[in-house]
Amino acid sequence: MLMTAADYRESLRAYKPRVFVNGKPVICVADEPLLAPGIAGVGVTYDFAHQPEHRVLMTARQSTSGQTVNRMLHVNETSTDLLYKLEAVRLVCRVSGCAQRYLSHDAMNAIFQSTLRTDQAHGTDYHQRFLNYMHEVQDRDLTLGVAMTDAKGDRAKRPGLQANADVYVHITERRPDGIVIRGTKAIVTGAPYMHEYLVMPCRMHTPEDADFAVCCAVPVDAPGVTIVARPAGRPGEDAAKFSAKYGQSTGVVIFDDVFVPHDRVFLAGETEEGGFLTTSYATHHRHSCIGARAGFGDLLIGAGALMIEANGLDPEHHGHIREAMVDLITITESFYACGVAASVYCTGDPASSVMPDAVFANIGKLLLATKIYDMHRLTHYVSGGLMSRCLDQMRITIQRRAPRSPLSSAGVPTSRCSNAWRSPD
Repeated sequence: MLMTAADYRESLRAYKPRVFVNGKPVICVADEPLLAPGIAGVGVTYDFAHQPEHRVLMTARQSTSGQTVNRMLHVNETSTDLLYKLEAVRLVCRVSGCAQRYLSHDAMNAIFQSTLRTDQAHGTDYHQRFLNYMHEVQDRDLTLGVAMTDAKGDRAKRPGLQANADVYVHITERRPDGIVIRGTKAIVTGAPYMHEYLVMPCRMHTPEDADFAVCCAVPVDAPGVTIVARPAGRPGEDAAKFSAKYGQSTGVVIFDDVFVPHDRVFLAGETEEGGFLTTSYATHHRHSCIGARAGFGDLLIGAGALMIEANGLDPEHHGHIREAMVDLITITESFYACGVAASVYCTGDPASSVMPDAVFANIGKLLLATKIYDMHRLTHYVSGGLMSRCLDQMRITIQRRAPRSPLSSAGVPTSRCSNAWRSPD
C-alpha cells in the first residue's frame, strides 16, 4: 500500500518512541510542532508517488515481489533505475530542501547486496531474512532511519579498545532466538519520526571486534531505545519562511540492551562482509546525495532568479549578475553530471542489483561537499543577501515549472538514460 503524507503522519501514532527534543519529552511525535517540518519533508516522498506526473519517477516495480513500491524503498536493477532514483531524489529535494527518506533506499540496497555475499561466504541465511523484511517494509510503505555513525569515543582506538564500549553499538548477548545490542548511534537523520532503524556498522572491523560488526532492524519504540534529538528546521519562527515548513531533525539513538529477533538480524560478527556493507552503503548514499544537493541547488537558483527580478535587475544588462547565475548553474549541473555518469556506468552485483560507479559517485560527492559554500555565496551575491525572504514564493515558482525528468512526454526513457545496464549474459 502506497501511503500519502497524511497516512504517513497518522501511521506514526502507532509507535510510542521514547523521544526528547531540546531536553523535553515528546508525548506524540505526530503532534509535536518542533518536528512538524521534518515530517512534512518526508511526506513529500509519499504524496509525489500519487501524482500522475511524478508516478514513473516516484514508484517502481520490485521484481522480487512483483509489487509496485515507492522509489525510496526500491532495489535498483538497471542503470535506468539509478537514473530514475537520482531524478526522484532531486525532485523531492527541490521542494523540501532535504526529503531524508532516500537514506532508506541507500541502506536497503547495500544490505540487499551484502547479505547475499555473507551467505555465500558463511552459509548463513541473512539474504532470505532481509528479503522477507524488505517486502514487509515495501508493503507497509515505511520510512527507515539509518543508524550508522557510532559515537566513536577515542578515535585513535579501535572499538574493542575503547574505555567505554558503548560508544559503538555492539552485540552483548547471543540468544537462541536473537541478539542483544547496546551502544550509541549519532547524527541519525529524522530519528524521531522514523518507523524503524536499520542499524549498520560505520567502519571496517577486525576479527577481534566481531561483536561490533552488526546489522539489524529495530523499531523506534523497541524497549531500551532512547532518542535525543533537536528540532526539525526552525518551526514557529516567522522569519524562517522556508525552514519553518520543511526541515530535518537529527538525533542520537541510544540502544540499552535492546533485543533483536533473528529474523531482523542481517549481520552478526562477519567482519569482512561488514566492511563491504559499509562501503556499499557509502557508494549508494553518495549517489543519492548528488540528486539531493542538485535539488537544493535548484532551490538556490530559483531564489536567486526571483530576487534578481524583485530587485529590479536585468541579467541581460548586468553582466556580473548573469555571470554569477551561470556559475551557480554550472556548479549544480557539474556534480549532477557525475551522478548521471555513475548511473550509466554502473556495475552488476551478484545479488542481481546494480552499484553506481564508485569513482563518479565519489567525485560528485566531493564536488557538492566543497562547492556548497560557493553556491551559498553566489546566491547571496545575486540576491543582495535577501535570499531567505523569498524561499516560499521561490518554491511555488519552481513547482510551476516543468520538472526535470529523464522521461519523454510519452513516459519512456529519453536518450539521457536509455542505455539501461544489461547483464553480460
